[in-house]
Amino acid sequence: MSAAVSSLAVDGHPVGVRRTLPAWWPLAALTILAAALRLSTLDLQSFWYDEAFTPVHVLHASLGATLRSVVHTENTPPLWYVIAWADSRVLGTGEVALRLPSAIVGIATVPVAWAIGRELTARRATAIAAAAFVAVNPLFVWYSQEARAYGLFVFASALAMLCFLRALHGTTPRRLTAFAVTASLALSSHYFAAFLVAPMIVMLLFRRRLPWLRDESPGEGDASARATLLACGAVVLVGLALLPLASAQGGHGAQWIGEWALASRLEAIPQYYLTGYMGSPLGHGIELLVALGILAGLGYGLWSVLDQREERGALIALAIAACGVLLPILLVAFGLDYLAPRNLVAAMIPVSALIAVVVTARRAGRVGTALAALIAVAGLAITIDVDLSPRLQRGDWRGVAKILRRGAPAGERVITTVELGAAPLEYYLPPLHNLAEGTTVQVREIVETGYSPLTASAGSPPAPGFRLESRDDVNGLIVYRFSSPTPRTVSETTLRRHVITAAHPEVLVAPAVRSSPGAQASPGTATP
Repeated sequence: MSAAVSSLAVDGHPVGVRRTLPAWWPLAALTILAAALRLSTLDLQSFWYDEAFTPVHVLHASLGATLRSVVHTENTPPLWYVIAWADSRVLGTGEVALRLPSAIVGIATVPVAWAIGRELTARRATAIAAAAFVAVNPLFVWYSQEARAYGLFVFASALAMLCFLRALHGTTPRRLTAFAVTASLALSSHYFAAFLVAPMIVMLLFRRRLPWLRDESPGEGDASARATLLACGAVVLVGLALLPLASAQGGHGAQWIGEWALASRLEAIPQYYLTGYMGSPLGHGIELLVALGILAGLGYGLWSVLDQREERGALIALAIAACGVLLPILLVAFGLDYLAPRNLVAAMIPVSALIAVVVTARRAGRVGTALAALIAVAGLAITIDVDLSPRLQRGDWRGVAKILRRGAPAGERVITTVELGAAPLEYYLPPLHNLAEGTTVQVREIVETGYSPLTASAGSPPAPGFRLESRDDVNGLIVYRFSSPTPRTVSETTLRRHVITAAHPEVLVAPAVRSSPGAQASPGTATP
């Protein structure tokens, strides 16, 4: 990867390899690197809650039933779930199978980023830098390995941005149609695509009235203003058509957003881009080092002075990125608080493009090239560290399930866990299900799982007659196992009250567990 980035030169051509390698070799190298980073460790981490929730609660045998589940359990448009349903019909619901579509579109985003860089400045150096940043950035790699809609959201938004840039250069019917289709796909992948598509539509409609959008280079000719209006109108209609679905979904599972302090969420936005989704354990020192590399590149590029084409490209990328990040923040002031940092992941594409334009400015020369390489190498190092360090990975619920398989039979055990552990344990230990409120169960083993910080009562028996058998630490996930020599009746209320971490608890049992809905037996008494 560093060899590809270091091939940048002031005139945009590779140094020393012009006669031996084709011009597209850096793109091929970066795409191969992106594939290696995403595919080689696709099943390294276990499913976390959102990923496991899809096969457990959303995907069904029929597409119709799946789409009904999307309405009642999700808060994302249906495109990714249609793809996931088709994928599961062919490859199953394993970790690799369900993550593979995200990995494929994550790899495909790299050549799209390359093309965006070329459109913004017409320079190969910018294209290489943009592709390199997307190939190795830990945030993009993370969502390329997640069985959720975010990887598709990034790819579709990047594709829409590319088609927008080409339409801005020449509003031919073909280019306008391509923009309308890709922007509609972006909206169908994630509702936050609207914050990226909206400025593109405004710039297309008012490109003649905004001096900084004027392109002095020859285009392919413009279609009528009516054709532009029709293309943009079609995208708006797709967005409006999704509003009833968004209203019916009503923000399912989004309550946690409002419970997360706004200041912390705002701080997480740059942190996600600099060190990845789980990069906080690396500390502010690493985050600052990565930020300093980017700021140095931006500062030197701006100090060197951008030429007219570079300035135009930087302003376009800045406008899209600013709308993608600032509009959701602005809506918080109006009581529409859906500002989760991960919902802004696609806005990091124009951010990456902006950095690539400025850092590789023609007048920045080899210093700009070196700073671009430094930014890419920093991203690659953190991405590799994620693969090597469990503390930077998703919770290892697969490892927890492996431990639990060695315990009592499923029909003699009840599990209490944090809410984020319910769906993964249901996935890895089928056919677990939630214990109904007010129910009592007869079991010989009680398992409590969660993560730090633990409550003061953690490790103490949750009910009379049970004693602690073992305590395991699975990369930060704690598992307590309590056993009784004979089956004992325990109430759901007692189990839910005795949790090892300060988070919403879930109580899981297998169908074979003897339960009594509504029974009034005293918790912890021995079974007759």
